[in-house]
Amino acid sequence: MNYHWNWSVLLQQVATGENSTYLGWIVHGFLITALLTLVAWVLALTVGTAFGVMRTLPGRWPRLIGMTYVSIFRNVPLIVQFFIWYFVVPELLPKAMGDAIKGADPTLQFFVTSVFALGVYTGSRICEQLRAGIQALAKGQVQAALAVGFTRAQMYRHIILPQVFRRILPPLTSEFLIISKNSAVASTIGLLELSGQARQLVDYTAQPYESFITVTLAYVILNFMIVQVMSWIRRSSARPGLMGE
Repeated sequence: MNYHWNWSVLLQQVATGENSTYLGWIVHGFLITALLTLVAWVLALTVGTAFGVMRTLPGRWPRLIGMTYVSIFRNVPLIVQFFIWYFVVPELLPKAMGDAIKGADPTLQFFVTSVFALGVYTGSRICEQLRAGIQALAKGQVQAALAVGFTRAQMYRHIILPQVFRRILPPLTSEFLIISKNSAVASTIGLLELSGQARQLVDYTAQPYESFITVTLAYVILNFMIVQVMSWIRRSSARPGLMGE
């Protein structure tokens, strides 16, 4: 294979007339990916917690709603969900709201769509992890909390969820990492995150190896940062004497 390596292309000015280098494109894509990952993770944790709790409540309807959410969003391919959020959802909203969304800045529209697609999809996975964690706790804790006068909301907030979150931190870390990698799907609707910037760089420079090796290293750095943050959270939240800690 007669391939001409040229790493210096990353430091060249972009051909579009912007005041940036091709490496600057990658850095911008890294920042977009990091922000998208963080915001989508917060949404996923919030939604997953809400529906995970619903799946463990004694009433029939909360459990049915939680099960429906999981069945829909966990079993539909992520790329299909991206297209539904981007193309279909604005058409289902009231006309004024849909027109406002479609008339918004394209980059903002791509970003918000990606946040919802990634957050709601990942939330359906976190929901099941949280449900399993809650059901693994001793039932006596629930009975004792209710017996001493805790409301069910207080019981979940002060007793159940703190224990469960500490126990499921490893799978939560995995979901955080998966979001960062799934963010590459956002390029299919036009968001220039890391993968989108890499393809754009290839189009302008015809140097695919340099482009995708650089992006691969960027993903490694991002995921390393995520692992370090989650490890710090695990150490900070550990309670000596508890099982597994």
